Amino acid sequence: MSATPTPYDAIGTPAIIGLVERFYDHMESAEPELARLHPPFDGTIPAAARERFALFLVGWLGGPQTYTEQHGHPRLRMRHATVPIGGQMRDAWLRCMAAAMDVDPTFTGPVRDFLDSRFAEVADFLRNREG
Repeated sequence: MSATPTPYDAIGTPAIIGLVERFYDHMESAEPELARLHPPFDGTIPAAARERFALFLVGWLGGPQTYTEQHGHPRLRMRHATVPIGGQMRDAWLRCMAAAMDVDPTFTGPVRDFLDSRFAEVADFLRNREG
């Protein structure tokens, strides 16, 4: 009996790590206001933030649950409660993620459709400010 395939099965850890690197690189260059929300910000997003987000995405997409083992339940709303997330920040975050996916053929077709939808849902869920 085989398990139901997960998005992780179609993507894998190396592609997720590449996605996260491109996501934050794009954020640093194109969305500086969003990048500054990642302390301690000195012009670059810290490696620890990149690694943590990659671990989160691996688990969130159905891969190894290393993030939860190391950091506990994601509690996304709680962890982002002090970050001012309105429509503009949500949109900036989604632009960074779209740009990161655009350059890798791993993120096309049904995988891309799924991720676009889920990332938009989560970004909306995390909004805690008007505008």
